[in-house]
Amino acid sequence: MSTQTPILLVEDDHAQNELISAMLSAASYQVFSAFSVEDAIVLLKQQPHIKLVFTDWKLGQLSGLDLINYIRGNKLEHGIVVATAYGSIEHAVQAIDQGADDYLSKPFQRQELLLALAKANKASQLRLTNRQLNNQLTEQSSLVDIIGHAPCMQKVFQRIERVSATSATVLISGESGTGKELAARALHQLSHRSNRAFIAINCGAIPENLAESELFGSVKGAFTGATHDKQGKFAAADQGTIFLDEIAELSLSLQTKLLRLLQEGVVTPIGANHEQKIDVRVIAASHKNLHQMVQEGKFREDLFYRLNVVPIHMPPLRERTEDIPRLIQHFLAMFSQRYGINGLQLSSQLLKQLMQFNWPGNVRQLSNTLEQFVLLQDEDELLDTLKAHHTPTNNATHFTLPSDGIEWDSFEKNLLQQALNREAGNKTQAAKLLGLNYKQFLYRLEKHAL
Repeated sequence: MSTQTPILLVEDDHAQNELISAMLSAASYQVFSAFSVEDAIVLLKQQPHIKLVFTDWKLGQLSGLDLINYIRGNKLEHGIVVATAYGSIEHAVQAIDQGADDYLSKPFQRQELLLALAKANKASQLRLTNRQLNNQLTEQSSLVDIIGHAPCMQKVFQRIERVSATSATVLISGESGTGKELAARALHQLSHRSNRAFIAINCGAIPENLAESELFGSVKGAFTGATHDKQGKFAAADQGTIFLDEIAELSLSLQTKLLRLLQEGVVTPIGANHEQKIDVRVIAASHKNLHQMVQEGKFREDLFYRLNVVPIHMPPLRERTEDIPRLIQHFLAMFSQRYGINGLQLSSQLLKQLMQFNWPGNVRQLSNTLEQFVLLQDEDELLDTLKAHHTPTNNATHFTLPSDGIEWDSFEKNLLQQALNREAGNKTQAAKLLGLNYKQFLYRLEKHAL
């Protein structure tokens, strides 16, 4: 791949612009020239891969300081070097104060320019690295803990803890809203890669014609519109973790390329003549049945088994209703703090309604519902919304026995706990929910140490 470093040159004197451009090109820079601050801003928007700027101070009605203020005001981490008139210390001080990395007094020597740009480029890379680390720390500190005391969630926790320290590929299954990305982040944070990048990609949200370039990268000129080298997501996640959500949406051709990456640990950007070695942990997820898709010829069998080294299934909320009270308490506290609202409480009627609904959108839907309540503080509207859009939990007469059977003691204990939770601990009412008399219910509670 090309090693040219893209740079924006802003100089309104055409002769000087051409001279400096030639100097930079000879030093392996890919030069984008602008003759005004306005042109420079347009180029920065059109060419987001540019991370280095060399600008003159005097640029018509505006100045290099205006360009610096635009860049830093938009929280861009570009390296910036400013050229000032000979002896204009005041301008140099202003430029540094506003965020420039270095300045040069005109006239300057070629070596002075290259050294200043190298310094600015290094400063830019350090800022980008720091921002990525800060963003990662912010994500980790604000990350909602996976809440779950149900037996099925305890199995999830145990599996995450066992495999997090390895680099094994993990396939997370489960309905939408069950917390698949949350589990992936937990795997990353508990691993030795936690101080490296975690990159999450929704495979279904990438246009098919751009997916290969987005994932594996491309070189300048590889296809129409490839105006510069593009680093793929896998290369960006080197030494870290990449999370491929909705993996079932990848085309068969991309599945083939992903399989090779998993087997060989290399990527070949579009248009490149050589492979790039990378070390990345892959975690994939899907709400679709990949095994069935394999049988239908819609997903590669060899890729499925390569991804499914460690399977983790995120259970739907309806299978762990004993966790709903804790989730309600958590989301109510979180959104109250976020929006600066104190003293919010749920009425017993609303709490009962929240406990009784099936939650087809799972934890995500419960979270959105409680955020709405915190913002509007209107129980009547929320109750109406629940009644209009959610379906009450089906009773046991509609239960379908799974093909691999069930573990009866756990199943019975789970039902007992659900009944107690829904009736806020009222054993008489809980027994009625299960069609048991009071003595039968107490016997089963004692049997399961509830």
